[in-house]
Amino acid sequence: MFDDKTLLITGGTGSFGNAVLDRFIDTNIREIRIFSRDEKKQDDMRKLYKSDKIKFYIGDIRDPQSIMNAIYDVDYIFHAAALKQVPSCEFFPLEAVKTNVLGTDNVLSAAIEYGVKKVICLSTDKAAYPINAMGISKAMLEKVLIAKSRTIDPNKTLICGTRYGNVMASRGSVIPLFLDQIKHGQPLTITNPYMTRFLMDLNEAVELVIFAFLNAKSGDIMVQKSPAASIGDLAQAMKELLHSDCNIKIIGTRHGEKQYETLLTREEFMVAEDLEDFYRIPADQRNLNYDKYYIEGSTELSVQEEYNSNNTIRLSVEQIKEKLLGLDLIKNELYKDDSFREELH
Repeated sequence: MFDDKTLLITGGTGSFGNAVLDRFIDTNIREIRIFSRDEKKQDDMRKLYKSDKIKFYIGDIRDPQSIMNAIYDVDYIFHAAALKQVPSCEFFPLEAVKTNVLGTDNVLSAAIEYGVKKVICLSTDKAAYPINAMGISKAMLEKVLIAKSRTIDPNKTLICGTRYGNVMASRGSVIPLFLDQIKHGQPLTITNPYMTRFLMDLNEAVELVIFAFLNAKSGDIMVQKSPAASIGDLAQAMKELLHSDCNIKIIGTRHGEKQYETLLTREEFMVAEDLEDFYRIPADQRNLNYDKYYIEGSTELSVQEEYNSNNTIRLSVEQIKEKLLGLDLIKNELYKDDSFREELH
């Protein structure tokens, strides 16, 4: 599907960008362009992959001109650049708006101008019923992509999105934090042991984007059905897997955190299409002629339930351990242990 094509990844030096490279670098893709602000991470990636297929572009999605410099002759875009940390967005909400909202509009405008065939925008479960600045800015990202999709022929540029939960072991997430605390004999710091979060690994995140690439219609948001775990069970699984007797320290909820996350709102469930392992949320194609909606309504909303990390499949500690063993971060740490190495062989 990407044979002899050029793919641009915004925010490409992040965890998602690296996973995409792992997935496509040995295929017949013509070129993968990494667009980001961080020259150090680009240099690290250049040394790691050593591939002529990868081209690096320094720029910022806040700057429309820098995107234009990278987007010529691009077939597809995976738009992953974003401010993602909940506390930092909470303290600097306008910075979240500049990157996640206005930056997305810049990327989509450039894609339309240059005739990019498909753009997949990455969103988050925090965009559904958002209570923090990061989630609100991502919700606006979704609104921007839907609005943009209405303005362009999808045969010229198809714009769609994906929404997913926590990506395990991604930069800044809790699993690397727990691992570091265990290695240094420190207590595992937990905000609230009863919080639940969706769990998916980086490969699943990439597969969701590919599924959207192959199946989404213009303006769609695609959601992958995912299991969830409580933070307390995740910490316990990490302790057992790494044979740690570290204490657990409850530090309280951070700025802007939810008790659980939502992947489909009740309102979206009304219209979502069930695609076995995925949901398709079609764009609302109504226009500004509201008159008929004043007299015609629906009773479906009252019986719909949202899809969240409290009512999805809940993983046990043993199941969490099994999922953790699929992460390179955990396998590399365990492989240092002779008994585990013998068990693998």
